[in-house]
Amino acid sequence: MSLHEKKERADETIKEMGLQEAMNTRIGGWSLKGLSGGQKRRVSICIEILTRPKLLFLDEPTSGLDSAASYHVMNRIIKIAQEDKRTIVASIHQPSSEVFELFDNLCLLSYGKTIYFGSSSKANEFFAINGFPCPYMRNPSDHFLRTINKDFDDIEEGFGKNTISSGKAIDTLVMSYESSEACLNNGRLLENKGSQAGFITQCRVLTQRSFINMYRDLGYYWLRFLIYLALCLCIGTVFHEIGSGYGSIQARSSMLVFVVGFLTFMAIGGFPSFVEEMKLFTRERLNGHYGVGAFVIGNTLSSTPFLLLISLVPGAVAYYLADVQKGIDRFSYFFLMLFACMMLVESLMMIVASIVPDFLMGIITGAGIQGIMMLNGGFFRLPKDLPMPIWKYPVYYLAFHKYAIQGFYKNEYETFTYFTNSRHAVIVTRDEILRDIFQVDLSYSKWGDIAIVLGMVILYRLIFLSIIKGKEKFRPVLRGFKYRCS
Repeated sequence: MSLHEKKERADETIKEMGLQEAMNTRIGGWSLKGLSGGQKRRVSICIEILTRPKLLFLDEPTSGLDSAASYHVMNRIIKIAQEDKRTIVASIHQPSSEVFELFDNLCLLSYGKTIYFGSSSKANEFFAINGFPCPYMRNPSDHFLRTINKDFDDIEEGFGKNTISSGKAIDTLVMSYESSEACLNNGRLLENKGSQAGFITQCRVLTQRSFINMYRDLGYYWLRFLIYLALCLCIGTVFHEIGSGYGSIQARSSMLVFVVGFLTFMAIGGFPSFVEEMKLFTRERLNGHYGVGAFVIGNTLSSTPFLLLISLVPGAVAYYLADVQKGIDRFSYFFLMLFACMMLVESLMMIVASIVPDFLMGIITGAGIQGIMMLNGGFFRLPKDLPMPIWKYPVYYLAFHKYAIQGFYKNEYETFTYFTNSRHAVIVTRDEILRDIFQVDLSYSKWGDIAIVLGMVILYRLIFLSIIKGKEKFRPVLRGFKYRCS
């Protein structure tokens, strides 16, 4: 299908759902009102029917719609099914009589039991035979739901005033259905139809979409950018005149550790937006629109420009205002390490989001993990002073703060001159400061530290990909096991 044909189909689908007046309106989110609830519901239906799948599942497609909109939406969906010979399974609550008449087959469930499964037109006959006829001028769907509702103590039986417990009514209907002849419909096998787009196209489209969402969401990166800028301005002014004495060594290290610890810690602010993106990914992934790898690559590429901007501009403000050693080569390393740490924290929060999708619990979990890493990064307790079994091995070596702090130290203290009280200049070698004061590992250069952090970024993204793949593979197995146990 050509790009022009795809655009025509998209425009046609939008018009079919009555959204032509809102084509240029943003969907909206927590920072922008955008479309109404009913319009958002119709947009979600458009997304599902856009690819014309052979089998389409719709979960309450009429929720948030008025009776007229519900009828037109369901009528159009059923026309698509009839024209293209497709199967549509929809769960719906309290449909109007007009909407109910559109359905070919009906399945009624109550507390895990099948009450009825068969032709919609014969459902009235089934209920009447078992002593629950639909009263005159009553919507059949309302009557069916009222009869099999177990939340209340009793229901009316027939046209009289006699009542019967809802549990007994359900048992009667279940026994009648189970004793009736099962009507088996022979169907054809569905086509094994995956995503129509290639991997490169998937990555490109997902990158573009994710970039636009991030750009439009004020809270995702722009608010963080302003806060980072204000914080870096504070850092630069607080450490503006720390001098060149021996005491400035501690001040410089404190400034660098604050950058590694707190600025990267704030990267968890994008977690709520990423959770929303994960919900969209889960739905689209189940529909086979694209793969997990394309999603991970698209998210990585789309977030990179924003993280580069956040690392460059606020980082330059903090670096050149603070009284640290200047030089374009030193600042370049400072900027790259800060960017790598930002990427790593976002990768960590992706892993947390795949395991703990709840907003509050996810932020608490991510903050706790970073707090443990920060505590054992080699600043608050020197490496040789960390307790051995857990905090030194393996937490100290797993914490990215270790490599970020050591890289910043090596970058700052390659050559350092300080003055004694007698204003006598003393050249202190890198080894004397790094090895004797901060106990830094000097077996590799500062570029080795940044390479390790970037390697951890790739590792975390691969872990995220593996978790998603594993959940897709083992979730059906786990559900089957739970079902057999119950």
